[in-house]
Amino acid sequence: MSAVETGHASQSVMEQVGPNIIHHVSNTYTPILEKFHPIIYFPDLFGIEKGHGMYNILYSMSVTKHVFMLWIVALLVGIAVIIPVRKFLSSNKAAPSGWMNGIEAIVQFIRDSIVKPNVGPKWVMTWTPLVLTFFFFILFANGIGMIPIFDLIGAVNRFVLNIPAETSPLWSAELHGDNFINGLLHGGVTATGNFNVTAGLATITFFSIMVAGTMAHGFINHWKNLAPHGLAWPIYIILIPIELMGLFVKPFALTMRLAANMTGGHIALLALLSLMAIFGEMFHSTIAGVGVAFVAIPISVAISALEIIVVLVQAYVFTLLTAVFVGMAINVHH
Repeated sequence: MSAVETGHASQSVMEQVGPNIIHHVSNTYTPILEKFHPIIYFPDLFGIEKGHGMYNILYSMSVTKHVFMLWIVALLVGIAVIIPVRKFLSSNKAAPSGWMNGIEAIVQFIRDSIVKPNVGPKWVMTWTPLVLTFFFFILFANGIGMIPIFDLIGAVNRFVLNIPAETSPLWSAELHGDNFINGLLHGGVTATGNFNVTAGLATITFFSIMVAGTMAHGFINHWKNLAPHGLAWPIYIILIPIELMGLFVKPFALTMRLAANMTGGHIALLALLSLMAIFGEMFHSTIAGVGVAFVAIPISVAISALEIIVVLVQAYVFTLLTAVFVGMAINVHH
């Protein structure tokens, strides 16, 4: 028995549930072992050291699970959206067919129902590409987290290929002596459940607001438009700090909303399924665990169905709010 398996065996189910849930939604970090499991390991790059314990995440330049998933999402968006669109535009067809019909419907809906009402007819073609990029990227990133492909790969790796559950970063197998597949199994699949990822998307929205206001009104007038005109000067002492704070509240809200919604569903599912093991250990009975399964599994299926709706809704909400915020910078109502 390995050191990892020995450590797990010495702990109760209750002690393992929390760290295991965090492990399945975190970014290649195992809290129970305080180990960092990047997909591609870079020891020290550009003078940035790896650090120790959980701070590996902060300082490492290695390719983590969520970075790897972002690459996959970008590839899928290119294959499913960009390539078909470019192929259609280069053809002489008067109307789209097949898969392009669906893409056209989405593009028209976002352009005519989200972007145009908020930014206006003059700027609709300027900001539609950004909003469409957000929608498709977030939709694919959210959706891929619903597919248990890595869990199936892990089951095959462990029980068919008989590879131990210990893992190490790729290209550093001397640390643990195992394979590449194990390196893929650590951490969550949903990159949009990572606050760093959603903060990056929200940062793009933040600078888009600045650019939109500057393009529409000029740099000086954009900042003047942050507060209503014609008020008594003492009011500005209070109002200007509030308006400046509002600039950062918008991207913060986008960051928290998307990441929390995509993480919350997975945590709820894992917590429900963990009840089977918890009750089995609590009553020292397999029957108790099976009994809880008759309740936990149907509820988990219902939550999974709800998660499919959340995948769509959160992509829609992020793009809608981006269009609204950009439109507020363009169409000043005071």
